[in-house]
Amino acid sequence: MARTRAQKTPTWVLKLGGELLEQPADLTTVASAIAGLARKGRLVVVHGGGKEIDAALAQAGITKVQIDGLRVTDAPTLSVVTSVLAGTLNTRLVTAARKARVAAVGLTGADAGVATMKPAPPFVSTSGATVSLGLVGVPAGRTEPTLLLTLLDAGFVPVVACLGATSRADILNVNADVLAAHLAATTGADALIISGGTSGVFDSEGRTIQTLTGKAAQALITSGTANAGMIAKLQACRSALKGGAGRVYIVNGRTGLTGLDPRKPLKAGTGTEVTA
Repeated sequence: MARTRAQKTPTWVLKLGGELLEQPADLTTVASAIAGLARKGRLVVVHGGGKEIDAALAQAGITKVQIDGLRVTDAPTLSVVTSVLAGTLNTRLVTAARKARVAAVGLTGADAGVATMKPAPPFVSTSGATVSLGLVGVPAGRTEPTLLLTLLDAGFVPVVACLGATSRADILNVNADVLAAHLAATTGADALIISGGTSGVFDSEGRTIQTLTGKAAQALITSGTANAGMIAKLQACRSALKGGAGRVYIVNGRTGLTGLDPRKPLKAGTGTEVTA
């Protein structure tokens, strides 16, 4: 069962944007951060694919389509996404973590019901258009991720590629922020840390917002201040908080993870804490 916060060892979910897995220097920084967090608590890592998926799609002659930061996925796209996420990137990240002396185990959300998904309903974009996302998954209720909890209890660090499966084991592409928020809720995580290439959420003048309420986050989306990629992150943060996650942070994965302690407030300028 997921642990309650009254129990001693904290549980954290760390989401890594695909841009953090491309360059050797970034990968080394991320692996070191994973090692540091794993020494302080139980850690689940979720990663996306980003530009490497885009490059693989282009090489296959498949046009990339995204709506508000969410990838529209047909069958050929899903085949490429699965290959890059579950193969190239997951193995690369697990290998880097192992070199940093982390007991990392590579998985996807499709393994043993880690993340049971259902096809996403028609999506209403910020422009007001209603579109089908295709073979994209959203959480199908809140089922306990037994495999993840077993691995955590045994001292392993699950590294989860952002794929999921239906109850009939049909593979679906899942936005990494959505998957991380879902796993933060189902594992009873004390904190969700979403890391990418920016130092948190910026205001209209480009300054990092230290603390952001859910209502203020929605205002940024509605006003257009939040860009497409940030929209998905903010929506995932709100979902995680509603699901019971203790704290939610958005930080720069290149500079904001080193020395990070999710039990303490963020240092000024390193990221944003999103609150209910």
